[in-house]
Amino acid sequence: QVQVVESGGDYVQPGGSLTLSCKASGTIPGIPYAGWFRQAIGKEMELIGVVGVDRVDAPEWGDNMEGRFTISTDNAKRTLYLQMSNLTPDDTAKYVCKVIVGRNGHYRDHWGQGTQVTVSS
Repeated sequence: QVQVVESGGDYVQPGGSLTLSCKASGTIPGIPYAGWFRQAIGKEMELIGVVGVDRVDAPEWGDNMEGRFTISTDNAKRTLYLQMSNLTPDDTAKYVCKVIVGRNGHYRDHWGQGTQVTVSS
């Protein structure tokens, strides 16, 4: 079974920065893509960005996400990162990682349980 585990969520003051991690483990023949999403209370899941992993390429960003966020990978560690800066209370949400796993046309998406980010004074 593939496992996806996020970490790094925390309380942070407005204007602060935070980096989240997403580690995949288990039987993983390949990871063509992985990305970050978030969900705030009373809102639907939002796409932050998706990036190629096995074939590294520039992220595809969700609406109004590009600018304060950076996505990077450490393929040897099967880990995806989300670096955030200039955080505001509107960024308060559960941040969730999705990893697409497979090879040769057989792919499945795997979701983590999420990690909470709370931006407040």
